[in-house]
Amino acid sequence: MTASVGDMRKATMSEDEFELKLEVEPAGIAALLSAPPLSDDDATDRVQDSVYFDTPDHELRKAGFSLRVRSIGERKIQTLKAQGAAAAGLFVRPEWERDIDGDTPMLSDGETPLPGAIPGLNLAQVEPVFNVQVTRRTVLVERRNAVIEVVLDSGNVQSKDKSSPIHELELELKNGDPVALFDLAYELDAIAPLRLGVLTKAERGYRLGSVSFSKPVKTSPLTLQPDITTKHGFQAIIGACLRQFRLNEVLLIKTGNAAALHQARVSLRRLRSALSIFKSIVLDDQFDHIRTELRWIASTLGEARNIDVLLERLAAETASKPLESARERAYRDVQDALQSVRLRRLMLELSQWLAVGPWTVDAERQDSREQPLATFAAAALGKRRRRLKRLGRELKTGTDEKRHEARIEAKKLRYATEFFGSLFVSDKAIKRQASFHKRLAALQSYLGELNDIVTAPIVLAELAQGGAEIDDALQPDVSRRTSLIKKAAKAHEALMKSKRFWR
Repeated sequence: MTASVGDMRKATMSEDEFELKLEVEPAGIAALLSAPPLSDDDATDRVQDSVYFDTPDHELRKAGFSLRVRSIGERKIQTLKAQGAAAAGLFVRPEWERDIDGDTPMLSDGETPLPGAIPGLNLAQVEPVFNVQVTRRTVLVERRNAVIEVVLDSGNVQSKDKSSPIHELELELKNGDPVALFDLAYELDAIAPLRLGVLTKAERGYRLGSVSFSKPVKTSPLTLQPDITTKHGFQAIIGACLRQFRLNEVLLIKTGNAAALHQARVSLRRLRSALSIFKSIVLDDQFDHIRTELRWIASTLGEARNIDVLLERLAAETASKPLESARERAYRDVQDALQSVRLRRLMLELSQWLAVGPWTVDAERQDSREQPLATFAAAALGKRRRRLKRLGRELKTGTDEKRHEARIEAKKLRYATEFFGSLFVSDKAIKRQASFHKRLAALQSYLGELNDIVTAPIVLAELAQGGAEIDDALQPDVSRRTSLIKKAAKAHEALMKSKRFWR
């Protein structure tokens, strides 16, 4: 008897824990509370007050831990969590939990890893840094022979004189097929709009005291463990891209910040590059749909970004006036896309595909999925380098289209080096990485400026067709084109002479 994909998935995922975190707009709370399953008779309410602790220098946070004491009635529960896989809203983290007496953490009895994990840690310095108070409604739901705990938290995180609301829904799979968890998420999204959650409550508290709380989120260094599999490496990489997108999406919706739009677009480019790099591992019957939907949102953001780039390059303030109305229209389109059911569904679909898609149980590619990521990374980096080497031969004599292809390939190679760099950490590899990145960045800079020169007239022509009055002052300066082509060719030659850090 042949096992179905569902049967294989149940066998494969039975030992994993799944907790999907979703953000709810305040206006959607009442609708969720008044509809099943949260309106069921067996749903329970309770108030939870959690105090988070750290040292004055936030040593716990820096080491990847969060420590809290939660009060539920007279009960005091201490929980220590270690940073783990938080990909696409799915949170799976090691934790140590115990009941304690009083409000002060008990850390010196050897039941937590803190003393060994943080050399020199002075446990006496641990003190309250912020607290989270929520009203929590909980109910157990049965779907497709699965049991799911549904938790709706509504309240605030408070740090000194700052506070921020929390409205989030958590779905935790207790047993059964994880697909049922996502089915329930789609049902709840039809009641009230839900967005993928990428922040823990601890992160929300720490962000309150950060000056960068309202700033665009740039790409963070990605650290992957040497023994990680290709499957889990892919999930971690996509999860990091989604996290960057969601954090910038929130800021973009609230403020229309141009830098947030740029960083959201960067996260989507990185995500799409990861799909390309790992295609041989993750190609299945859902791959093309995911890629098409990502291309849609990336294109919508790209149209607005193209106008922003033109405005940034204008020498005269008066020359920018014809573009302002076009920019306003483009940003309205961005807001419509970000607020759409289509995007919310895409985020859920991508999260589901990443966690339990057909590619995760494809028997024919099991060995490829389970191979060490470093092995896959070395082959992928070599492949990207060979492609860029071939395309670079035509930088001087080829067409603009060929140079565009080289620019795209250079970008993919750069993202691949960023994804996989932490896997190659010998002294020799680190030195080679620095040289490789420097030369690759120079090539990208020249190819990027050449691309701006080529695409600016196209963007302006499209704006003119849309009714915008285009001044000649908006046309790009093409005098540097010949010089840039020579510099790009020279930079490519230097890059190809760089020693490969992945060998």
